[in-house]
Amino acid sequence: QVQLVESGGGLVQPGGSLRLSCALSGSIVSLKSMNWFRQAPGKQRDWVATITSEGATALADSVKGRFTISRDNAENTVFLQMNSLKPEDTAVYYCRVTANGYFYWGQGTQVTVSS
Repeated sequence: QVQLVESGGGLVQPGGSLRLSCALSGSIVSLKSMNWFRQAPGKQRDWVATITSEGATALADSVKGRFTISRDNAENTVFLQMNSLKPEDTAVYYCRVTANGYFYWGQGTQVTVSS
């Protein structure tokens, strides 16, 4: 069983920064792509960023130039560095990984951008 634990969310003022982490534990035979999604109140869950096992990255247009995704393969952890945060970035952020041929989701971490 693979478990994901997210951390790093919180309340930040517009223009501020946060760094989210998602750590995997359990029996991991293969670890492929690692992703971040977010879901604002009353809205669908949207894709934010992906990093492949080879380190290739992709970001949603809404966060390009402000967010960066990275991973530490030795620690089975994925990060989302969020800079120049805007109120519209307010959402619950979820990580999702492809491990052992399955998708696994984290429990979510709240990010609130407000003055």
